[in-house]
Amino acid sequence: MTTLIFSFLAVLMALVFLGVHVAVALGVASAFGVYLMLGSADIALSVLSGTAYEALRKDIFIVIPLFVLMGEFISRSGAAKDIYTICNRAFLRLPGCLAVATVSGNSIFAAITGVSIASAATFSRLAYPEMVALGYKKSYALGVVAGSACLGMLIPPSILMIIWAVLTEISIGALFIAGLLPGLLLSAFFIGYCVITAKLNPDIAPACAPDAFQHVPAAQRRSELISGLSIIGLILLVIGGIWGGFLTPTEAAGFGAIGALLVGLIKGMHRKELLDAIYRAGKTTAPIMILLITASMYSRFLAMGGAISVINGSIFSISESPIVIMMMLFMIWLILGMFIDSTSIILLTVPIFAPIAATIGIDELAFAIFGILVIEAGLLTPPFGLLIFTVKAAVPDPTVTLGMIFKGAIPYWIMILIVAILVVVFPSLANWLPQSLL
Repeated sequence: MTTLIFSFLAVLMALVFLGVHVAVALGVASAFGVYLMLGSADIALSVLSGTAYEALRKDIFIVIPLFVLMGEFISRSGAAKDIYTICNRAFLRLPGCLAVATVSGNSIFAAITGVSIASAATFSRLAYPEMVALGYKKSYALGVVAGSACLGMLIPPSILMIIWAVLTEISIGALFIAGLLPGLLLSAFFIGYCVITAKLNPDIAPACAPDAFQHVPAAQRRSELISGLSIIGLILLVIGGIWGGFLTPTEAAGFGAIGALLVGLIKGMHRKELLDAIYRAGKTTAPIMILLITASMYSRFLAMGGAISVINGSIFSISESPIVIMMMLFMIWLILGMFIDSTSIILLTVPIFAPIAATIGIDELAFAIFGILVIEAGLLTPPFGLLIFTVKAAVPDPTVTLGMIFKGAIPYWIMILIVAILVVVFPSLANWLPQSLL
């Protein structure tokens, strides 16, 4: 059985690294593994089809498309641009004011969209041109956009948090609240870096004009006021509703999507933008849902074959030190992050790693936030670096190279990993409140 399990994992990883889509690799490897275990193709297909059907019946999965749709409505409504402008005005006198506004805008936008890719694409078009026009060094500006986009998966609502919660049966509400302090801490690190580097080297981030935004048309001010109040209202509705126990995550996602639609209509979103938002939300969530179905098949195989016990025994045979084991998990996630997207990494590793963390006494919420941070760092890690490629595709500047973006993003990659380590060392950063929501 041990040989079968490790053969299964070897086949799975080989398929992934050969470029086979993770959903296909999970489905094929799971079917093959269950077939070898049961010795019957009919029984194997029956078991796996039943598993897929049960996965589709889980109403918690509706949370993912609803939160993505909420973010798409806000993005198409123009509210993101208004939020960025408001942040520019608020931090006008700080060194690196546009960079600070980008981090702050991404933090707020993250509390609506839940998807880092959406944040990266949006602020590549909004923030980068303004920073370059003011004289910011390109690699610095690109690094701010790419690095701060990572906040989209940490500050709730987060798609990665929802997937992690579904896989481990942790309360989604508890995990959302667990991400708040680490998310704000990471935002503070990013802002501190922007201010300090701009102060020490004004050439990379020239000061903003003191009279900027003094003559703003009344119509623009009204638009910004509507956007600001609407987004604050949505955040209070979604996060406050879950936090206060008034809404389940599914209900909060539904109300959030309806609220975002109303904001879009008030802001003048037309039929084309409305349909485009729905189409984009479907395009984003469909692959995730397919992955979740095949991941259920993968989890069934692991459970049937006793894979968790076998892998646990193999890891603990190397070392029983919690520090060594956490370093092993840390390095595996970093290496996978070079080649595979965040959702796939979670689906592949969390069913195996979460029991290991529980065995060595790591708080489940702290481990979840730690894992999401390390996996999210993979979005900035070459050669894959999905956020890097997103920024490259979205910025309206043909002279931008991948090397420039990677260079600018390195400090943010380091800060993400520092906060990840802090969460493990000080688990109260993650579990400060959520015990009441479990």
